[in-house]
Amino acid sequence: MIDHNKLIAKLKEYEQEHSDLDQILIQLQEKHTVDFLQIQRLKKRKLVIKDNITKIKNNFPSILKFIRSAN
Repeated sequence: MIDHNKLIAKLKEYEQEHSDLDQILIQLQEKHTVDFLQIQRLKKRKLVIKDNITKIKNNFPSILKFIRSAN
C-alpha cells in the first residue's frame, strides 16, 4: 500500500530542491566568472528532480487530488 504522507513529503522535497537549484543557477549565471561545468551539473540535477516530480504526479494522480484538497 502507498503511504500518501511519505509520497507527499518526497514530492514537496523535490519541488523545494528544484526551486532552490533554479535560484542558484540564476545567481551563478549572473556572475561573469562562472564554472560552466558546475552549471551543467546543476542543470542536470535539476532535470533529474523534475523527472522525479513528474513521475510521482503521473503515477499517483490521487496524490495531486489530496494535495489540492489540503490547500
